[in-house]
Amino acid sequence: MRFIKMRGMNTELKIRDAQLEDAQRLVEIYAPYIKETAVSFEYDVPTVDEFKDRIKNIKQKYPYLVCEKDGRIVGYVYASAYSKREAYDWTVATSIYVDKDCRRMGVGSRLYAELEARLKNQGIVNLLAGVAYCERDDEYLTKDSYKFHTKEGYVMAGHFKDVGKKFDRWYDLLWMQKKI
Repeated sequence: MRFIKMRGMNTELKIRDAQLEDAQRLVEIYAPYIKETAVSFEYDVPTVDEFKDRIKNIKQKYPYLVCEKDGRIVGYVYASAYSKREAYDWTVATSIYVDKDCRRMGVGSRLYAELEARLKNQGIVNLLAGVAYCERDDEYLTKDSYKFHTKEGYVMAGHFKDVGKKFDRWYDLLWMQKKI
């Protein structure tokens, strides 16, 4: 567990391992991304039990972390297998979600920093992030995720056109990569 003092703020962010008991709050953070945006290509909000299963499965091999601000979870991040084939054992896919009211406060950067440190200790070399993308921002998707990942040191590795359909529109998927 790490306590991180945010510069210029009177609050501390605490990064810790996710617990099954966190599932309800994580669903609350994730649900708006599903219901209101094309950031996630999921259509249905998972149940708390489904989320518990996701946490349990990921934590068998990879970190699953939450960030608390003033005792409340405001974001989470995790890594998952990119592929089951052994040659990919040094590559993971990353996912990150921050409470919509806590964006641009350093939460995502702090979560990624801790995740990367832990993955590096596991011998992971490559991080991949799937980022929903559209040429022109609309009411469901902006370039914020792309810009965030670029700021975090990810570079474009692939651009798949019109591969996700949500809200009766087609969206692109970018694969972004970072070597650690």
